[in-house]
Amino acid sequence: MPLVSVIMPLYNAASFLEETVQSVIQQTLTDWELIIVDDFSTDSSLSVLAPLIDAEPRIKLIQQAENAGVSVARNKAISNAKGRYIAFLDSDDLWLPYKLEKQIDFMRSNNIAFSYSAYEKVDEAGNCFGRVGVPEKVDYNNLLKTCVIGCLTAIYDTNRLGKVYMPLNTKREDFATWLCILKKVDFAYGYQDVLAQYRVYASQSSGKKAQMAQENWYLYRHIEKLGFIRSTYYFVHYAVKGILRTKCPSLARFLGVLK
Repeated sequence: MPLVSVIMPLYNAASFLEETVQSVIQQTLTDWELIIVDDFSTDSSLSVLAPLIDAEPRIKLIQQAENAGVSVARNKAISNAKGRYIAFLDSDDLWLPYKLEKQIDFMRSNNIAFSYSAYEKVDEAGNCFGRVGVPEKVDYNNLLKTCVIGCLTAIYDTNRLGKVYMPLNTKREDFATWLCILKKVDFAYGYQDVLAQYRVYASQSSGKKAQMAQENWYLYRHIEKLGFIRSTYYFVHYAVKGILRTKCPSLARFLGVLK
């Protein structure tokens, strides 16, 4: 049985897929399985993936019969996972080679059930343009203010938590999942070194940010079932921190919004 199951949803990521998969293959911790769920890709993703699977028996591919969305794909992978630890990596992001080794050692040494790490932002060409620091720990109420846990860095221990699946009724599925876990444990703990690279596209727009704000409000009211006043309190924190990170990064660093 592998120690770590890596969960990777795949949809039309041919341009980045090989580099992403190689970042798992090159891990210094070798006791892993990579479960890729193809969500009915229409590009050449499967052609890119085929030689990688042929060369690496630790990679497992599951193909969806139709496009069902990222939450369904991740949940399918989780249901098939055999590892004690569940880790997440999207098909266009990257891990540094020692990511699993350092983070799993951090969790085992400190009896941690749920952890995350700092990460870098990179552009489509892989050029780094920013570091995203993380707090040393976060609880449920603090996470509601802003999601400081990057999905590409999250790992949880199924021995402590069981398998935790992602909700299907929100586009903030990762945020909602971390909140669910933090109802089971007091804290998630942050590894302070950069262990991953999150790819940012030029096509990402303010329209998407507006949509994500709407999704955050929906999460507060309908998934977490917070009252209007409490939802407003957390939404204001979310909005202000988002503005500071985007418009005033130097002030955000001074105030501790960015590390």
